[in-house]
Amino acid sequence: MTINIDKLNKIYNPDSEFPVHAVNDLSLHIEQGEFVAIMGPSGSGKTTILNTLGGIDTPTSGVVVIDGNNICELSEKELIAFRRDNIGFIFQDYSLLPVLTALENVEFVMQLQGLTETQCRARAEALLEQVGLADQMHKRPKKMSGGQQQRVAVARALAPRPRFVMADEPTANLDAQSTSELLDIMQHLNEVEGTTFIFSTHDPRVIKRAKRVIVFEDGKLASDTMQSESLLPSSATQDSVNQAV
Repeated sequence: MTINIDKLNKIYNPDSEFPVHAVNDLSLHIEQGEFVAIMGPSGSGKTTILNTLGGIDTPTSGVVVIDGNNICELSEKELIAFRRDNIGFIFQDYSLLPVLTALENVEFVMQLQGLTETQCRARAEALLEQVGLADQMHKRPKKMSGGQQQRVAVARALAPRPRFVMADEPTANLDAQSTSELLDIMQHLNEVEGTTFIFSTHDPRVIKRAKRVIVFEDGKLASDTMQSESLLPSSATQDSVNQAV
């Protein structure tokens, strides 16, 4: 699944006295199986780009072509199906359903895909165990810390085995060990299953793992660099990674 962005623009409040050019004439190509970190100061357009690639936000102009389909031309119903079957989202504000437990939040998208109850439960439990929440999976979000909610959000994004994952500051509330373990799982999926990962991040630990680092300033592409080598999952965690994926 390749991603092609051509002359993309996103302007908020275009008719106001002070329009905001969140993305400015962006053209970009991302290959299947890339592990990309998007950097830039606050307000540089990172989150807007992720939301546009994921079909959450509609561009003011330009196109986003994924696997030969211009998602900007899809109907709302088609976009919902596209996101369900292809994209995993890790939102900065977690966006967990408050009435569901951690386990139920992770199961939910798989249920929409038509998996059996047994399949949903087994994968959800395995992922929550791997992100360190084996003893928290029956709690609702309001009973969990910010870091725990972040880990539920990561497990939920990975659960339906998406073709690519959009992650907005996925490690912002995690300690060093949790970050390393989650990045091991993500990198294993990237290396073995070809899942594409696109991160919006300020975290040097994520940037160090990335194969490609893209920097935005004021909605424009400032630099685009391929990194020659990224860190692979450690042998100490490889067995647990295999169980989760």
